[in-house]
Amino acid sequence: MVSIWEYLRGEKSYAFDNPDGQHKVTLTRSSPHHAITGSAATTGYLYVNLHWTTRSGTVRPSARDSVKRLFSPRIFSPQDPGGGQDVQLNVDLDLACMYELSDGSRGVVQPLGDFFGDLREPPYIKLSGDDQYGAPSGETMYVNLEKKEKFKRLLIFVYIYDGTPAFDQTQAVITIVPQTGPRIEIKLDERARAARSCAVVLIENAGDNQLTVRREVRYVNGFQADIDRLYGFGMQWQRGYKERGGAE
Repeated sequence: MVSIWEYLRGEKSYAFDNPDGQHKVTLTRSSPHHAITGSAATTGYLYVNLHWTTRSGTVRPSARDSVKRLFSPRIFSPQDPGGGQDVQLNVDLDLACMYELSDGSRGVVQPLGDFFGDLREPPYIKLSGDDQYGAPSGETMYVNLEKKEKFKRLLIFVYIYDGTPAFDQTQAVITIVPQTGPRIEIKLDERARAARSCAVVLIENAGDNQLTVRREVRYVNGFQADIDRLYGFGMQWQRGYKERGGAE
Protein backbone atom coordinates (compact mmCIF):
# COMPACT_ATOMS: atom_id res chain seq x y z
CA MET A 1 0.00 0.00 0.00
CA VAL A 2 1.36 3.43 -0.97
CA SER A 3 1.42 5.89 1.91
CA ILE A 4 -0.55 9.12 1.69
CA TRP A 5 2.69 11.09 1.94
CA GLU A 6 4.26 9.27 -1.03
CA TYR A 7 1.15 9.96 -3.10
CA LEU A 8 0.92 13.65 -2.22
CA ARG A 9 4.62 14.09 -3.03
CA GLY A 10 4.12 12.27 -6.33
CA GLU A 11 6.73 9.65 -5.54
CA LYS A 12 4.64 6.63 -6.51
CA SER A 13 1.48 5.78 -8.37
CA TYR A 14 -1.51 5.42 -6.12
CA ALA A 15 -4.18 2.74 -5.81
CA PHE A 16 -6.65 3.01 -2.96
CA ASP A 17 -6.41 -0.12 -0.84
CA ASN A 18 -10.05 -1.03 -0.20
CA PRO A 19 -11.15 -4.55 -1.18
CA ASP A 20 -14.80 -3.48 -0.90
CA GLY A 21 -14.31 -0.41 -3.08
CA GLN A 22 -15.72 -2.16 -6.15
CA HIS A 23 -19.12 -2.03 -4.45
CA LYS A 24 -20.88 1.30 -4.31
CA VAL A 25 -23.80 3.08 -2.73
CA THR A 26 -25.39 5.83 -4.82
CA LEU A 27 -27.07 8.55 -2.80
CA THR A 28 -30.23 9.93 -4.41
CA ARG A 29 -33.12 12.20 -3.48
CA SER A 30 -35.15 9.23 -2.33
CA SER A 31 -32.22 7.60 -0.53
CA PRO A 32 -29.96 10.44 0.67
CA HIS A 33 -28.31 8.90 3.77
CA HIS A 34 -25.52 6.44 4.41
CA ALA A 35 -23.64 5.57 7.60
CA ILE A 36 -19.95 4.64 7.57
CA THR A 37 -19.56 2.42 10.61
CA GLY A 38 -16.93 0.34 12.35
CA SER A 39 -13.48 1.06 13.68
CA ALA A 40 -11.77 -0.02 10.45
CA ALA A 41 -13.91 2.17 8.20
CA THR A 42 -13.63 5.27 10.38
CA THR A 43 -9.84 5.27 10.77
CA GLY A 44 -7.06 5.99 8.30
CA TYR A 45 -7.97 8.33 5.46
CA LEU A 46 -11.27 9.10 3.81
CA TYR A 47 -10.81 9.66 0.08
CA VAL A 48 -13.05 12.21 -1.69
CA ASN A 49 -12.79 12.56 -5.46
CA LEU A 50 -14.41 14.92 -7.96
CA HIS A 51 -14.44 13.80 -11.57
CA TRP A 52 -16.23 15.40 -14.48
CA THR A 53 -16.51 15.30 -18.23
CA THR A 54 -17.87 18.10 -20.37
CA ARG A 55 -20.55 17.82 -22.99
CA SER A 56 -20.05 19.67 -26.26
CA GLY A 57 -21.13 23.29 -26.35
CA THR A 58 -19.85 26.84 -26.07
CA VAL A 59 -19.49 29.26 -23.21
CA ARG A 60 -18.63 32.93 -22.90
CA PRO A 61 -15.46 33.00 -20.79
CA SER A 62 -14.22 35.72 -18.49
CA ALA A 63 -12.77 38.72 -20.30
CA ARG A 64 -10.23 39.15 -17.51
CA ASP A 65 -7.36 36.71 -17.29
CA SER A 66 -7.17 34.70 -14.08
CA VAL A 67 -4.16 35.83 -12.05
CA LYS A 68 -3.20 35.53 -8.46
CA ARG A 69 -4.28 38.76 -6.77
CA LEU A 70 -5.13 38.09 -3.16
CA PHE A 71 -6.61 41.12 -1.46
CA SER A 72 -6.47 39.86 2.14
CA PRO A 73 -5.44 36.75 4.10
CA ARG A 74 -9.08 35.74 4.44
CA ILE A 75 -11.27 33.39 2.46
CA PHE A 76 -12.09 33.99 -1.16
CA SER A 77 -14.82 33.61 -3.78
CA PRO A 78 -14.36 33.70 -7.55
CA GLN A 79 -14.80 36.77 -9.65
CA ASP A 80 -18.01 37.09 -11.68
CA PRO A 81 -17.72 36.03 -15.33
CA GLY A 82 -17.36 38.75 -17.93
CA GLY A 83 -18.03 38.88 -21.64
CA GLY A 84 -15.76 37.50 -24.31
CA GLN A 85 -15.53 35.56 -27.51
CA ASP A 86 -17.38 32.26 -27.70
CA VAL A 87 -15.05 29.30 -27.26
CA GLN A 88 -15.42 25.56 -26.95
CA LEU A 89 -16.87 24.69 -23.55
CA ASN A 90 -14.17 24.04 -20.95
CA VAL A 91 -15.57 24.30 -17.43
CA ASP A 92 -13.18 24.58 -14.47
CA LEU A 93 -14.81 22.85 -11.51
CA ASP A 94 -13.17 23.05 -8.09
CA LEU A 95 -13.59 20.58 -5.23
CA ALA A 96 -13.76 22.21 -1.80
CA CYS A 97 -14.77 21.63 1.81
CA MET A 98 -16.11 23.90 4.53
CA TYR A 99 -15.33 22.47 7.95
CA GLU A 100 -16.30 23.04 11.54
CA LEU A 101 -14.09 21.45 14.18
CA SER A 102 -15.12 20.35 17.66
CA ASP A 103 -13.36 23.37 19.19
CA GLY A 104 -15.56 25.71 17.14
CA SER A 105 -12.94 26.71 14.58
CA ARG A 106 -14.16 26.93 11.01
CA GLY A 107 -12.55 27.32 7.62
CA VAL A 108 -12.34 26.11 4.05
CA VAL A 109 -10.09 23.85 1.97
CA GLN A 110 -10.11 24.89 -1.70
CA PRO A 111 -7.78 25.75 -4.60
CA LEU A 112 -8.83 29.40 -4.65
CA GLY A 113 -6.48 31.33 -2.38
CA ASP A 114 -4.22 28.24 -2.07
CA PHE A 115 -6.12 26.87 0.93
CA PHE A 116 -4.95 23.29 0.28
CA GLY A 117 -5.11 22.23 3.93
CA ASP A 118 -2.94 19.90 6.00
CA LEU A 119 -3.31 16.29 7.15
CA ARG A 120 -1.06 16.42 10.21
CA GLU A 121 -2.27 19.77 11.55
CA PRO A 122 -5.72 21.40 11.63
CA PRO A 123 -7.90 21.11 9.65
CA TYR A 124 -6.64 17.51 9.04
CA ILE A 125 -7.95 17.76 5.47
CA LYS A 126 -5.74 17.97 2.38
CA LEU A 127 -6.56 18.77 -1.24
CA SER A 128 -4.03 17.14 -3.53
CA GLY A 129 -4.15 19.72 -6.31
CA ASP A 130 -6.22 21.74 -8.74
CA ASP A 131 -7.40 20.08 -11.95
CA GLN A 132 -8.54 22.80 -14.35
CA TYR A 133 -9.46 20.65 -17.32
CA GLY A 134 -11.37 17.58 -16.12
CA ALA A 135 -8.45 15.13 -16.24
CA PRO A 136 -9.25 11.42 -15.69
CA SER A 137 -7.96 11.56 -12.11
CA GLY A 138 -10.04 14.62 -11.29
CA GLU A 139 -9.46 16.40 -7.97
CA THR A 140 -8.87 14.47 -4.75
CA MET A 141 -9.26 15.42 -1.11
CA TYR A 142 -8.17 13.39 1.92
CA VAL A 143 -9.63 13.50 5.42
CA ASN A 144 -7.49 12.20 8.30
CA LEU A 145 -9.91 10.07 10.31
CA GLU A 146 -7.27 9.42 12.94
CA LYS A 147 -8.35 12.90 14.05
CA LYS A 148 -12.07 12.32 13.59
CA GLU A 149 -12.83 13.39 17.15
CA LYS A 150 -11.72 16.87 16.03
CA PHE A 151 -14.44 17.07 13.38
CA LYS A 152 -17.98 18.33 13.91
CA ARG A 153 -19.12 18.61 10.28
CA LEU A 154 -17.62 18.71 6.80
CA LEU A 155 -19.54 20.16 3.86
CA ILE A 156 -18.16 19.00 0.52
CA PHE A 157 -19.03 21.43 -2.25
CA VAL A 158 -18.13 22.20 -5.85
CA TYR A 159 -17.96 25.56 -7.58
CA ILE A 160 -17.35 26.75 -11.13
CA TYR A 161 -14.34 29.03 -11.04
CA ASP A 162 -14.02 30.06 -14.67
CA GLY A 163 -16.54 30.41 -17.47
CA THR A 164 -20.30 30.89 -17.42
CA PRO A 165 -22.58 28.71 -15.25
CA ALA A 166 -22.59 25.29 -16.89
CA PHE A 167 -23.41 22.56 -14.35
CA ASP A 168 -25.95 21.26 -16.87
CA GLN A 169 -23.11 20.83 -19.37
CA THR A 170 -20.92 18.73 -17.09
CA GLN A 171 -21.25 15.15 -15.91
CA ALA A 172 -19.77 15.56 -12.45
CA VAL A 173 -19.55 12.84 -9.80
CA ILE A 174 -18.32 12.97 -6.21
CA THR A 175 -16.98 9.64 -4.93
CA ILE A 176 -16.24 9.02 -1.24
CA VAL A 177 -14.14 5.97 -0.37
CA PRO A 178 -13.61 4.85 3.24
CA GLN A 179 -10.86 2.45 4.29
CA THR A 180 -13.37 -0.42 4.27
CA GLY A 181 -16.90 -0.79 2.96
CA PRO A 182 -18.54 0.39 -0.26
CA ARG A 183 -17.64 3.62 -1.95
CA ILE A 184 -20.32 6.30 -1.92
CA GLU A 185 -21.29 8.08 -5.12
CA ILE A 186 -23.19 11.34 -5.55
CA LYS A 187 -24.01 12.53 -9.07
CA LEU A 188 -24.46 16.18 -9.98
CA ASP A 189 -26.84 15.45 -12.83
CA GLU A 190 -29.70 17.88 -12.23
CA ARG A 191 -30.25 20.89 -14.46
CA ALA A 192 -29.19 24.14 -12.82
CA ARG A 193 -28.36 26.57 -15.61
CA ALA A 194 -27.69 29.62 -13.44
CA ALA A 195 -25.86 27.87 -10.59
CA ARG A 196 -22.23 28.65 -9.88
CA SER A 197 -21.89 26.41 -6.81
CA CYS A 198 -23.31 23.19 -5.42
CA ALA A 199 -23.34 21.93 -1.83
CA VAL A 200 -22.94 18.21 -2.52
CA VAL A 201 -22.69 16.21 0.71
CA LEU A 202 -22.56 16.77 4.47
CA ILE A 203 -20.39 14.47 6.59
CA GLU A 204 -20.85 14.51 10.37
CA ASN A 205 -19.15 12.62 13.17
CA ALA A 206 -21.87 10.79 15.08
CA GLY A 207 -19.40 9.23 17.56
CA ASP A 208 -19.07 5.53 18.42
CA ASN A 209 -17.09 4.88 15.22
CA GLN A 210 -19.81 6.21 12.95
CA LEU A 211 -19.82 8.90 10.29
CA THR A 212 -23.11 10.00 8.76
CA VAL A 213 -23.09 10.99 5.10
CA ARG A 214 -26.04 12.95 3.74
CA ARG A 215 -26.62 13.93 0.14
CA GLU A 216 -27.39 17.63 -0.25
CA VAL A 217 -26.95 18.54 -3.96
CA ARG A 218 -28.19 22.08 -3.41
CA TYR A 219 -27.37 24.30 -6.37
CA VAL A 220 -26.65 27.93 -5.59
CA ASN A 221 -26.68 30.87 -7.99
CA GLY A 222 -23.76 32.39 -6.09
CA PHE A 223 -20.47 31.50 -4.49
CA GLN A 224 -19.00 30.31 -1.19
CA ALA A 225 -20.56 33.08 0.89
CA ASP A 226 -24.01 32.01 -0.31
CA ILE A 227 -23.38 28.38 0.63
CA ASP A 228 -22.07 29.55 3.99
CA ARG A 229 -25.31 31.43 4.67
CA LEU A 230 -27.35 28.32 3.86
CA TYR A 231 -25.41 26.18 6.36
CA GLY A 232 -24.54 28.77 8.98
CA PHE A 233 -20.74 28.53 9.11
CA GLY A 234 -20.54 32.27 9.74
CA MET A 235 -17.24 32.97 7.97
CA GLN A 236 -16.10 36.17 6.23
CA TRP A 237 -15.54 35.99 2.48
CA GLN A 238 -13.84 38.18 -0.10
CA ARG A 239 -13.23 38.02 -3.83
CA GLY A 240 -10.08 36.30 -4.99
CA TYR A 241 -8.20 35.04 -8.02
CA LYS A 242 -6.11 32.01 -8.71
CA GLU A 243 -3.09 31.47 -10.87
CA ARG A 244 -3.58 29.36 -13.97
CA GLY A 245 -1.67 26.12 -13.67
CA GLY A 246 -2.90 25.07 -10.25
CA ALA A 247 -0.83 23.80 -7.33
CA GLU A 248 2.04 21.39 -7.30
